[in-house]
Amino acid sequence: MQNIYRKIFIIGVIVACGGQLQAQDTMRVTLKEVVRMAQGQAPDVQLAKTRLSNRYWSYQSFLADYKPKIGLNATLPNLNRSIDAITLPDGREAFIQRGFMSTSVGISLQQDVALTGGTVFVNTSLRRLDIFASGGNPSSLSYLSTPIGIGFIQPIFGFNALKWNKKVEPLRYQEATRGYSEDMEAAAYDAVNLFFEVLIAQLNTEAAKQEKNNADTLYRISQGRYEVGKIAETELLQIELSVANAESALAEATLNLQSSTERLRNFLGITRSVQFEMAPPSDIPTLAIDADKALGAALQNRSQIIALDRRLREAELEVARSKGNTGPQVNLVGNFGLSQTGTVIGDAYKDPLNQEALTLGLEVPIADWGKAKASRQIAQSNLELERMNVAQERVNFEREVLLKVQQFDLVRNQVERALRSWEISKKRQEMSRNRYYIGKLGITELNIAIAEQDAARRSYVSALRSFWVAFYDIRRSTLYDFENDRPLVQLPDGY
Repeated sequence: MQNIYRKIFIIGVIVACGGQLQAQDTMRVTLKEVVRMAQGQAPDVQLAKTRLSNRYWSYQSFLADYKPKIGLNATLPNLNRSIDAITLPDGREAFIQRGFMSTSVGISLQQDVALTGGTVFVNTSLRRLDIFASGGNPSSLSYLSTPIGIGFIQPIFGFNALKWNKKVEPLRYQEATRGYSEDMEAAAYDAVNLFFEVLIAQLNTEAAKQEKNNADTLYRISQGRYEVGKIAETELLQIELSVANAESALAEATLNLQSSTERLRNFLGITRSVQFEMAPPSDIPTLAIDADKALGAALQNRSQIIALDRRLREAELEVARSKGNTGPQVNLVGNFGLSQTGTVIGDAYKDPLNQEALTLGLEVPIADWGKAKASRQIAQSNLELERMNVAQERVNFEREVLLKVQQFDLVRNQVERALRSWEISKKRQEMSRNRYYIGKLGITELNIAIAEQDAARRSYVSALRSFWVAFYDIRRSTLYDFENDRPLVQLPDGY
């Protein structure tokens, strides 16, 4: 009775899952089509584009730091009517009522100089002052003009952030662009794995259905042979157990197919319910990958190599920062300009007078109890440590690429051997089944042939999967398409 209930439950699961799959759209796709879909619409790719956009605008902000800045400043107007304490010529203070309005406008151009870390600027301005009549004093109007003013601010011995950012920021952006290409190939790599999950689940389901049909046929034949006394009851029970196992295997395979289909659908960003029909990628390319070419492509294209250079630059930056911020601070500030006043605008621009200013500021630490020295030594030690880490990581990177090339050659040969083994096992299983039907082979030998055929099929599909996973792993590791002999560094439009 329990066996009957178990069969009913398993059949119900198969019918429910099968009915749900039938209600879905069917997408017949190849491996390369799934890869293209992943690289075009997968949520992971959209996130990669967002990260690239963030880094792109950060880089644009960096570039803007080296361009002139033009600004307008104005006071329109500054009105003041009040009683204030005023210092008289004899030194006494008195509360005087006064009223005035000042209006000013100016334009300035400022340019940072990366070579020296200083700033130069040019400006021009005009100011008007209206003094209102009060306390018997008449009203007055005057103008102050600065037709041109030129100046500079130059730190000496200090840390030049502009110079070092110019070395680091381009590497960060280049690293981000390579990282985007790696994200695209990572999406392809993940798509390959999910493709084969669905494909294997489909093949297992088809094999389970075929095995279920074969088991039912074998059970009917065995019942007839048992009724005429040609086989023992124990053999019939063994065959009945095989039928139950086939039913269980079919239910499990159907559930696995549904789960793997959902994972692939979610990965591709497909919102509607679909059923995939995978075309096995049995035609594998016969290309041979040259190890030196693969290593050269990886060193040229991968973001990790750029990141190693960037890390060294950042460590050198910190050494320069520690030296610049802990030593003597000297700032030189100077400006030259022309100015004039007048009661009308025209007079304020006649015969302008020179105005100059030069300031040298000096700040020297006398005693910091070794703090500055410790800061510099820490930065230098970190630089040496980073150099050793970068050298070791570069060696590990090169070894990893070369190892993947060697493994690729091995898995390609495994596919051919696994395919040959599967073809042999299918013929043997078919011959064994036919011999059992005519009574020339026992059930044990038949089960062995069936198990060997199923194992060979799984081995072939596994070898096929290993090949394509290794193929796309090589692409991801080198950012190079060896099949079409072209680099895989790519960016969206506008970058």
